[in-house]
Amino acid sequence: MAAQGVTSVLAVVLVIGAFVSIPTVQSIGVCYGVKGNNLPPRSEVVQLYKSKGINGMRIYYPDKEALNALRNSGIALILDVGDQLSNLAASSSNAAAWVRDNVRPYYPAVNIRYIAVGNEVEGGATNSILPAIRNVNSALASSGLGAIKASTAVKFDVISNSYPPSAGVFRDAYMKDIARYLASTGAPLLANVYPYFAYRGNPRDISLNYATFRPGTTVRDPNNGLTYTNLFDAMVDAVYAALEKAGAGNVEVVVSESGWPSAGGFGASVDNARAYNQGLIDHVGRGTPKRPGPLEAYIFAMFNENQKNGDPTEKNFGLSYPNKSPVYPIRF
Repeated sequence: MAAQGVTSVLAVVLVIGAFVSIPTVQSIGVCYGVKGNNLPPRSEVVQLYKSKGINGMRIYYPDKEALNALRNSGIALILDVGDQLSNLAASSSNAAAWVRDNVRPYYPAVNIRYIAVGNEVEGGATNSILPAIRNVNSALASSGLGAIKASTAVKFDVISNSYPPSAGVFRDAYMKDIARYLASTGAPLLANVYPYFAYRGNPRDISLNYATFRPGTTVRDPNNGLTYTNLFDAMVDAVYAALEKAGAGNVEVVVSESGWPSAGGFGASVDNARAYNQGLIDHVGRGTPKRPGPLEAYIFAMFNENQKNGDPTEKNFGLSYPNKSPVYPIRF
């Protein structure tokens, strides 16, 4: 999964009807991963999401079977470029061909909202992100598809000094350049935000209740007086603080992955996963202390995936088993 540097899979956005405590209708996503040998066909998954009121999806590569299943479904889409980052950065003609093959045949029957140009890119490949985004944007514009915004999905560790939230700053110069470019295009920054990994890495200083939207902890940011009752808000506001410091304060944050495992490691349990994910669903309509109002977020993941690599928790982030039955009850 994201925070472990394992390539993520497919994701889905659900729009929540207004709850009593949430006056706005909000988008929340659920990752649809395909790293399993026992998962349902794409067409069944699209129907499953529709039956649950899910009306958005993120897919991490141009999965043609999934794209075809999404036609005329009303489901909004974040489409990742998969392993094509260096290819798209290399030339505008490569980007034009990619858009021709992977966007134009499906849009607008598939409601593609964003293109994620790279997911959790690290090392020298980070130098390819901005050129690739520029080339994809040019290709979209020349195809009359300028309504689709190109961005990139980043790990939370692109932020340093994340406590208190107002101290958040981008660790590397390349992120400041990306942020300023996004500010010029009106695209959001896609950020993968996992309170689970922050809690697991520092359970002495971070309470479980604070990490899982349970009551009992309030943290005050001494720099601006804002108060936080959950770690998710604090992490998202650290990203907003970094954007402001980069001169990109108008860029919105879309939380492109977030979740909690139900088994496989420290703090991973059905109770904690249900508390976190239900808490996130119920919370996002309110936004964060720094940015009140609707927040778009994507839960990782819809299914437990038995072929995921890395930490044992990676196989246990699903809301559902591969047979589509719920791992625990959750309401959207």
